[in-house]
Amino acid sequence: MTIEPLPDLLVAPIVRAALAEDLGRAGDITAQACVPADVRLTADFVARRGGVVAGLACVRLAMAELDPSVRIDPLSADGQAVPAGTTLVRVSGSARAILTAERTALNLLGRLCGIATLTQDFVEAVAGTSAKITDTRKTTPGLRALEKYAVRCGGGTNHRFGLDDAILIKDNHVAACGSVGEAVRRAKAFAGHLVKVEVEVDSLLQLREALAHDPDVIMLDNFTVDDMRDAVKLVDGRIKLEASGGITLDTVRAFAETGVDVISVGALTHSAKVLDIGLDAVDA
Repeated sequence: MTIEPLPDLLVAPIVRAALAEDLGRAGDITAQACVPADVRLTADFVARRGGVVAGLACVRLAMAELDPSVRIDPLSADGQAVPAGTTLVRVSGSARAILTAERTALNLLGRLCGIATLTQDFVEAVAGTSAKITDTRKTTPGLRALEKYAVRCGGGTNHRFGLDDAILIKDNHVAACGSVGEAVRRAKAFAGHLVKVEVEVDSLLQLREALAHDPDVIMLDNFTVDDMRDAVKLVDGRIKLEASGGITLDTVRAFAETGVDVISVGALTHSAKVLDIGLDAVDA
């Protein structure tokens, strides 16, 4: 899979902030104490278990911040599924720079590979159905662009990026407005012609009310599989339907087989296990 990379303009500030957090007030005093300035090192970022690659740019940018002359040789690509033991990228250059950037590079790379790997698991679980797997805004503060990129690397799609690119009416918005219908009416009156309106419903009764006001998308929140099947039949393709709420790898196939269009999974970003990746020095 070929993935369009994020611009360095977006990624570099995240990497820089992470490095600054690690360097603290005095820099890497371990490297300063133990590693002569002229020592060079070649090392491999190796996947300890199989998974999907995402975030190689974080390695390159972390190294470049410490020493632009460090050589980066990518041996894999974002979006690629790799077995355990695969070398993802090789770095060569100043030992001090490589060792100082190591943890920041590993933290970001492991996190993003973990998200991509879990996403691929969900995508494979619904293969053969019409359902698409998408993420949510349940992301790590400051890392949203990277984490949503990792979802794409795993074959998933992105929900809205923030509060400003789509209207999503949730249960508390409905409570503040008084009803699903009134909330949708106000949203459609406010929205520009390029802004979509989605509304969350938690029952078939609310679904019928929402249908009367013609939103662009209806989110079926915490529906059972049977109720979701009834909802799909009721809507009959007139409006895109999104399933959400507590859907796991064990249950996602059953929800996908109801005919729902989109399944949003917060766990892709808030509960993905970091892919175990290590940095191994290469013998000269």
